[in-house]
Amino acid sequence: MKKAFLHITSALILGSALTACVNTVEQNTPLRSTGDMGVIIERATGQVQIVNHTNKTVLSEVDGLGDLSHASIVYSRDQRYAYVFGRDGGLTKIDILKDKIDNRVIQSGNSIGGAISQDGKLVAVSNYTPGGVKVFDSETLETVAVIDSTILKGKPLNKDGSQVRSKVVGLVDAPNNRFIFSLFDSHEIWVADFSGREAGEEMKLTKFTDIGYFPYDALISPDGRYYIAGLFGEDGMALLDLWHIEKGVTRILSDYGKGDKKLPVYKMPHLEGWAMAGDYAFMPAVGQHKVLVVNTKTWQQVAEIPAHSQPIFVMAQPDNRQIWVNFAYPDNNTIQVFNTETFELVNTLTPGPAVLHMEFTPRGEHVWMSVRDSNEIHVYDTKTQALIKTMPSKSPSGIFFTNRAHQIGL
Repeated sequence: MKKAFLHITSALILGSALTACVNTVEQNTPLRSTGDMGVIIERATGQVQIVNHTNKTVLSEVDGLGDLSHASIVYSRDQRYAYVFGRDGGLTKIDILKDKIDNRVIQSGNSIGGAISQDGKLVAVSNYTPGGVKVFDSETLETVAVIDSTILKGKPLNKDGSQVRSKVVGLVDAPNNRFIFSLFDSHEIWVADFSGREAGEEMKLTKFTDIGYFPYDALISPDGRYYIAGLFGEDGMALLDLWHIEKGVTRILSDYGKGDKKLPVYKMPHLEGWAMAGDYAFMPAVGQHKVLVVNTKTWQQVAEIPAHSQPIFVMAQPDNRQIWVNFAYPDNNTIQVFNTETFELVNTLTPGPAVLHMEFTPRGEHVWMSVRDSNEIHVYDTKTQALIKTMPSKSPSGIFFTNRAHQIGL
């Protein structure tokens, strides 16, 4: 009886001690939720800031990410990990709860963006050098597939003796664990289908050739149906309807581009910054001071909106009520806001030199802007267009909130 009593007493004491330890750990470790977090690229220093957009605060800074001059980010399904695609070929997995790099690989010599699959298990990176796409396991960053792009015949060999391949651009994720991308030099669009991977099937690759000269960027519609590539070598765009892939690539908007006047283009617009609201797409005109309005049922232009300068990003608020437009150098200190129903100008703002990117909070009450040359992030109220907070950031560019984890093409 005495032994049993001692055992019970010892167990109670041990249990109390463990509970005390757990409580101490919980008290000393602040909990954090990923749903209202984001990552900001600090391009000049190879760093990123981890932020909270509810409290509008910077939580931490992570360095050692290499060349971030054209960096972008996608998120894991649980929003815990940010995958950063660096220009130097670096693919970096950041744990935004622990404020540190979880893994990093140098997967090419020069890369330009990436995507994560619908099931969150694959991360793909598009490469300029050596060309092609590499696909990685999102948990381990081990190589799953290497998709070599088309060889460019007649080109001198690379320094390592290998043949020169087409640069890959416009890589996006699509429903059913597919990746869609464009081949700049060989004028193609490819679809890499990993939908049978869990059943042990090989990747299926579908190639569309002669889609138009030099596709330089692309986007996918928010519903994952349409993949649209802009063409640098000619006016017009190439469209692939993923609901009817058997119909191949069609040409749309034959007048979209520099036109006969060959206007000076200070910076090509980013197609991923298109706004799609209702039945309209709001597109930056190439080299012109206007935003084009296109009917997404017919893919015909129906109107144009005079703008301050050459648009780069044309982005819609989550409620689609307004579009926010930034501009190319030398007018990149200005933002204009337009009504999507009337196409009227709502407001003109001048946040500061080199407004490179905008990101809306998930429900659209605020918009964050990177003002690179003043080393600041500005937060605006979308209803009043009033500046509500300014935060320091070293040469900021892209801003990426974690709600992107659950959006097609982002």
